[in-house]
Amino acid sequence: MAYTPRVLDFRYITLEGPPGVGKTALAERLAARLDATAVLEETDNPFLLDFYSGRPGAALQAQLYFLLSRHRQQAALRQADLFTQLTICDYLFEKDKIYGYLNLDDNELFIYQRLYELLARDICTPDLVVYLQAPVDLLVRRLKDRRRGGEQDLPPLEPSYLRELSQAYHHFFFHYSASPLLVVETSHLDLAGSDEALDDLIKQISTMGRGTQYYVPRTE
Repeated sequence: MAYTPRVLDFRYITLEGPPGVGKTALAERLAARLDATAVLEETDNPFLLDFYSGRPGAALQAQLYFLLSRHRQQAALRQADLFTQLTICDYLFEKDKIYGYLNLDDNELFIYQRLYELLARDICTPDLVVYLQAPVDLLVRRLKDRRRGGEQDLPPLEPSYLRELSQAYHHFFFHYSASPLLVVETSHLDLAGSDEALDDLIKQISTMGRGTQYYVPRTE
């Protein structure tokens, strides 16, 4: 029988992690199991192709587009008072800074940071953040498998860039303290398909308190 906690202390749960770690699929499964609302990031960005091709100025354009898109979505949720019910979101608004600091030069960062600080005032802090981890080689393999499976809109991330991005995520969450944080090692965890793995994760979430906790599944 599927495990469903009677009551969760959290009303707004955010999932985060580098591309390929399985945030969106897990958000949808958690929402279905917990009778919650799933909020999925809007990933369309007209400046991405120019960014990937290295066109000058495209990095800032792509970053600002994502920042404004994420702000619009999060502000709409707050205005609709959606957080009165259980909500599962597949991204953390603050992750925008991870990409900003990785992709922008100093002059671009000056502009970006000023706008970010202005918009961040409107954003609700999650009650719980679940940070999903996986080794870079596994992330690369998962992204390749998903492309072969038909997800052609996935970003063409080079392994070297994905490694930098993964390190930036580690650094960010090592210092994260805005809300309770559950760090989950997903290398041996089939969160997208296994009911048992989903049950175990929900149990971990239901016992979360303050601060940071780590969940490394058994590999027996």
